Amino acid sequence: MASWAEQVRETRWSGRLNTVQYMREAVFFDGDRVRAQHTRFWLLLLLASAIATAGVVADSTATVIGAMIVAPLMRPIQGTMLATVLGDHRNLLRSVALMLAGAAAAVAVGFVLGLLVVQPVVAETNAQVAGRVSPGLVDLFAALAVGAVGSVALIRSDISDTLPGVAIAISLVPPLVVVGLTLESGEPAQALGALLLFLTNVAAILATGALVMGIFGYSRLRLEASDDKEAERRRRARTYMTMAALVLVVSGPLTYSTAHAIENNSRIGKIRTYVDQAAADSKWTIVSVTARENNMVHVLIKGTPPLPDVSAVYADMAASGLDVDSIILEFVPSYTFDSNGARDSF
Repeated sequence: MASWAEQVRETRWSGRLNTVQYMREAVFFDGDRVRAQHTRFWLLLLLASAIATAGVVADSTATVIGAMIVAPLMRPIQGTMLATVLGDHRNLLRSVALMLAGAAAAVAVGFVLGLLVVQPVVAETNAQVAGRVSPGLVDLFAALAVGAVGSVALIRSDISDTLPGVAIAISLVPPLVVVGLTLESGEPAQALGALLLFLTNVAAILATGALVMGIFGYSRLRLEASDDKEAERRRRARTYMTMAALVLVVSGPLTYSTAHAIENNSRIGKIRTYVDQAAADSKWTIVSVTARENNMVHVLIKGTPPLPDVSAVYADMAASGLDVDSIILEFVPSYTFDSNGARDSF
């Protein structure tokens, strides 16, 4: 019987597909060089985690992107996918263990380095954190698309040069270091949000990987090579059902997060419109309107004294249909001076 690699070359994709042996060597940690593979993996992972942590703390997108390129965490995740499709239980356990250990190490690096930072690294003050603690359905759709590209790049020899772009787009290590940083900052809810983003990306890679492998004929070749075809069909069905279940599991909280974000944006828009109109004839202007915990909305307003009648403002907001119990107004008096003394404004 021809090997899987030889059978692949006989398909209609002949000349453009990598062999199964090539893919095994690309994503599995086994063989004669397993010690060197593990050393390389852990060295790059720890360095990537440190770089990502520094980038998040400094709020530097370029630094975070550099960490994405260096990070090797995609390998054991794709190894989990390939081992599942091929029915390689030994490498499946190895890949899952390495993926979990690597994720835990990245979280630990973020937490430990966060101890050295004086100020809390949280979503309210850091854009890198804010962009990773509230994932939604859009993140899932993007992860599915990027996961498909990554799987195709693993399979097809003519587009493997897209892997650096996949590493940047899928974003595995940055959410993990954000988990560590936000835990150290005392924000477990934000840490859970970043962890959900990581799990979403992992589920997308596994699900789209299994689907792409089936499209390119690898599952069919496995079926043809099996002596018990009915058992193999059941195994393949279980594989697809498991991958679909992973996507559905992460879809639940992502759907809730998306609906919550839409509701918050609507509330913030109504509050901003009201305050803009109310302050139009005064010397007070909106600085920011931000959502806070427990469904509270914080409105920061600055201007020149005297302060408006706050009780009257809340009464008017209630009359306009706004939920005043969830709105916090903060008025910041602003005084302007030049060399001649006080002045109204610049």
